[in-house]
Amino acid sequence: MEKQKVHDRIIEIGIVPVVRAASPAEARMAAEAVCEGGIPIVEITMTVPGAVEVIRDLAKNSASTVLVGAGTVLNAEAARRCLDAGAQFLVSPGLNLPTVELAAREGKLIMAGALTPSEVMAAWEAGADFVKIFPCGQVGGAKYIKALKGPFPQIPFVPTGGVNLTNAAEFIEAGVAALGIGGECVQAEALKSKKPEIIVENARKFLLIVKQTRAQMLSSGIAAKSSSN
Repeated sequence: MEKQKVHDRIIEIGIVPVVRAASPAEARMAAEAVCEGGIPIVEITMTVPGAVEVIRDLAKNSASTVLVGAGTVLNAEAARRCLDAGAQFLVSPGLNLPTVELAAREGKLIMAGALTPSEVMAAWEAGADFVKIFPCGQVGGAKYIKALKGPFPQIPFVPTGGVNLTNAAEFIEAGVAALGIGGECVQAEALKSKKPEIIVENARKFLLIVKQTRAQMLSSGIAAKSSSN
C-alpha cells in the first residue's frame, strides 16, 4: 500500500492497536481479534518474540485486509528488518534520526516518538509523518495534547500510554489524529487465557467512541458556525 494510503487509513480508523504479546501465536491471535473488532490496523512491537516473522506472516497473508506495522523500533537496523518483512509503517518510542531517514528513503510512513515540545519539533522537522506522544498518560493525558496543539496545530499527534475507554473521547476532542492503544485493548490476560472475544469487544468499543466523538465534534462545529452567521 502506498504511503499516502497508509496515512489516510490511519486517520480514517483513528486507532492503532499496539500488540505486545508473550508469543508469536498470541500476537497473531491479537491481530485477528482487533481486525474482527473492526480495526484493520495492527502494530506488532519488537518486544514480541519472533516479531519480524510475525510481521512477515501477517504481511503475506493479511496485507489485503490488515495494515501491518512494526512498533518499538529503536534503530535503523531493526527498521530495515521490519520493512524487508513487509511492515507498512514504523513506530518508535523516541526519536531516532537514522530510522526516520530510512523510512523517508524507502517511502514508508513513520510515527516518531516525542514527549517535550523540543522533541516534537525535532521529530516533525526530521520528517515524521505522525508524532507519537509517549508516555502521554503520565504527563497529563488529553490536557497535555491540548496544550501541545496550541503551538503545533499542524502536527498530527498519536498519544500512546494511558489511553483507555474512559478517556479516549477526551483525546479525540483534544485534536489527536489517532489513538495508540495497547493493553487497554489487547489485554494480556485475554491472550493468556485464549479469549480473543474480549479483544474483539474492546476494539469495537474503542472504534465506537472514536466514531461517535468525531461525529459530535463535526455536528457541534456546524452548529457553532451556523449560530455565528
